[in-house]
Amino acid sequence: MRHGEIVHVAGTPIAFAAEVDRVPANIDHFWITIGMGTGEPLRIALSTHSRQNAAAGFDPRMRIGMVASVWTELPRPGILKSPGLDYHQIEAASQVAYAEYTRPALELLLMDKSRRAIFVEAWGELYVRTHIGIHQVHSMRASCSVLRDFIGRDGTIRFYFDEDSRAELLLFKYCGQA
Repeated sequence: MRHGEIVHVAGTPIAFAAEVDRVPANIDHFWITIGMGTGEPLRIALSTHSRQNAAAGFDPRMRIGMVASVWTELPRPGILKSPGLDYHQIEAASQVAYAEYTRPALELLLMDKSRRAIFVEAWGELYVRTHIGIHQVHSMRASCSVLRDFIGRDGTIRFYFDEDSRAELLLFKYCGQA
């Protein structure tokens, strides 16, 4: 797999953290590191705030939708190339209500889910820096401040919990994304 490809990753959460910066306006990520059973861990970078929307005078909050389900078997851990996702297809199959979250509130939500999860899977764009990870774990449709519209390249994350074999798929949207 190459940098920039859309991938599906799955594994056990081993660490999580909110981004830290001496300039609070620069903080816009929450990271979850998963172990996939072989090789090095992988970092999932989740957007918690839109600096581009804030700079353009739009609402910088993330809108989060959730699709709950029950699992009977965990996915296989690892990383695979993905054909991509489209939120419109997910939303057509499930009733999804979105709520706006400020960065601190979203960080608390993600900390709680990361702490309780026994397994995580996510879809996004592969990157390789000093570590391997995925980003673009959100809708890639046109937004208030980004006019490009990428269909079929949406990213998302699903948390698996022990309690009642519950799973929660989180959809991330920016201001102006339908």
